[in-house]
Amino acid sequence: MFQVDYAFEAVKRGACTVGIKTKDSLILGVERKTMPKLQESGTIKKIFQLDNHLAMACAGLTADARLLTQKAVLECQQYRLTYDQQPTVNYIAKFVAKMKQRYTQVGGRRPFGVSSLIVGFDQTKEPMLYLTEPSGSYSLWKASAIGHNAKNVTEFLEKKYKDGLSHEEGVKLAVEGLLEVVESGNKNMEIAYMKKDEKMVKMSDEEVRAIIEAIEKEKQPAAPPAKKA
Repeated sequence: MFQVDYAFEAVKRGACTVGIKTKDSLILGVERKTMPKLQESGTIKKIFQLDNHLAMACAGLTADARLLTQKAVLECQQYRLTYDQQPTVNYIAKFVAKMKQRYTQVGGRRPFGVSSLIVGFDQTKEPMLYLTEPSGSYSLWKASAIGHNAKNVTEFLEKKYKDGLSHEEGVKLAVEGLLEVVESGNKNMEIAYMKKDEKMVKMSDEEVRAIIEAIEKEKQPAAPPAKKA
């Protein structure tokens, strides 16, 4: 049981990650840690494509996240080969959660120090967002945050989230949530989204920068009216 607590602590020290469900899309936002100048930025990923209709973002130990992703991708391929159809979001969320739970009760192994947000569309074309934890539990959410300062970001999302968000409103909310814990600037966050019948799309730094500038402009106090001569 203590090892599970340690796994949760590893998640709390990971990069803040946000997931938001809108009426027609799913958004994932990840805090981008400051990296050494000589390190290639593309070598560290926090958002992964599992299948054409499935994606996952993780917070915690990157090596554990990579292993879980590889197993989830393989399971998606085996499901398609066996049943000749795409796996449901619930099935993959349950598969990842089951694997995490199995490692909490096997001798000689430690639990995965990773929480993950799994997003995708089922045959009903409804957007779905699942949260899986190191203990093996999984649950369905409208919006959620994991990683460091996740409690503060979750409280922010609870205040700002509303049913029926448009895609643009969802992206803006994800950026605003990350701005609660990261310094302002497009280099400190990564935003990706998925729409119906489309693969995950990663937003460019220029697009994220434009959204941040618009948010900061809205927060600036209005200029006082000019005095009449």
